[in-house]
Amino acid sequence: MTTVVVVGSGIAGLTAALHAAENGCRVTVVTKGALHDTNTRWAQGGVAAVTDPADTVASHANDTMTAGAGLNDPAAVDVLVGEGPQRIAEMVARGVAFDRAADGEFARGLEAAHAVARVLHAGGDATGAEIQAALGAAVRSAGIVVREHALLRDLVLRDGRVAGIDLDGGERLDADAVILATGGAGQLYAHTTNPAGATGDGIAAALRAGAAVADLEFVQFHPTALAVGAPFLVSEAVRGEGATLVDDAGRRFCFDAHPDGELAPRDVVARANARAMAAQNGHPVRLDATALGAQRLAARFPTIDAAVRERGLDWAREPIPVTPAAHYLMGGVVTDLDGRTTVPGLYAAGETARTGVHGANRLASNSLLEGAVFGARAGDAVARGGDAGTGRRPAVAPVAEPAPEPAVEPAADAPVFSRAALQQLMWAEAGLVRDASGLDRAAGVLAAWSAEHAPRSIEDANLLLVATHVVAAARARGVSVGAHFRSDAPDAETPASTPLPQEALAC
Repeated sequence: MTTVVVVGSGIAGLTAALHAAENGCRVTVVTKGALHDTNTRWAQGGVAAVTDPADTVASHANDTMTAGAGLNDPAAVDVLVGEGPQRIAEMVARGVAFDRAADGEFARGLEAAHAVARVLHAGGDATGAEIQAALGAAVRSAGIVVREHALLRDLVLRDGRVAGIDLDGGERLDADAVILATGGAGQLYAHTTNPAGATGDGIAAALRAGAAVADLEFVQFHPTALAVGAPFLVSEAVRGEGATLVDDAGRRFCFDAHPDGELAPRDVVARANARAMAAQNGHPVRLDATALGAQRLAARFPTIDAAVRERGLDWAREPIPVTPAAHYLMGGVVTDLDGRTTVPGLYAAGETARTGVHGANRLASNSLLEGAVFGARAGDAVARGGDAGTGRRPAVAPVAEPAPEPAVEPAADAPVFSRAALQQLMWAEAGLVRDASGLDRAAGVLAAWSAEHAPRSIEDANLLLVATHVVAAARARGVSVGAHFRSDAPDAETPASTPLPQEALAC
């Protein structure tokens, strides 16, 4: 019997675990928090999938490619949109109660850069929490072993093949295959919508094991995080329902950047917000949802409504302040369409993986779909076994991402390392706006910190390693595309005469 360890308990990890177990594998799920402490639980908007006869997979594929600036792997996109409906049906069978319209059909929402309303949601804006609860219950019912509060220290390699994992505290779990599904690395940044556990653990472990990574420069910044109190995501679905973005003068400015206005791709809207903030001395822009009314806001977006009101705001009566924040990592550990990495015995799925499906910018609500589709494929693949561990090369080759160069001169004036210092450095120099001089400075400071022999927590060491690769990738890609915006080489959709100063984001 094949023994599988799945590291991570979000939609990708739990789906992979269920598929592997249903195919006869002995599966253990390892998660560093409680089973429900995942990025998935916080997902608000929903799952994009073709469930309406009037919609087509070709349309969904086209929207995905357009949002990704054409850098997506077409084969991965075809898998995502083609298998999406099957994964939705599977989630329903596992107990996910997606919201329904009066006629009993799925209630479908519209989000930015989608040609039609195809986003399914549950509990209004609690889609992730509903999915997390249902899949968690399914895993426990299936008798899959769950190890909570167990932090991955590193992968175990034997004869060039992954043979298990080491946990913090010295325990080793042997396995025939390991699936990494630890999510992204939002904690690289001072402002993020991600929970505290998003520290790039799986990506860092894969790097130390010699796995290939790609596209780490593509970090998506969500346009609308609440700018009052702790960062809190205000779902794109709010704009899909008709909310608008306005500046201090009450003007809708997003149409200056794109004909779709507030429903343009996320990278475009995030930069439009930044420009508007710069023009008003860094003050946050405002999301105006007043036209929706208190009753509709509370019914459709109960989680957001509660968070807004807890901060003393009444968004049914007045626009609320919002600002961009780090949200999602498009790059990660390079995999083929079945989750295989370049290291034998090692698989990855979800935000940890780089399948090429997102290109330079993820389409709204494709993240939960990716976790379900490619988590299932990884779980099925480990059960089949016989992986060569070579990974299928993407049809659209990314810019080669160099390993951190020893030639980078460590900065002599590097501040004392702390997680806060790392987050501020990445926000300022490798955030929504980058340029050569800032990236060079970041590389020097990261090199200085990496050369130190000071003791660090596992999570801080992981963040430092992933940050070094993010900056190396951003330096290697000297042009702007998608979520990777360089003010020294602006792309066509943002006029060079309208720069995005970093102080606009110093919220």
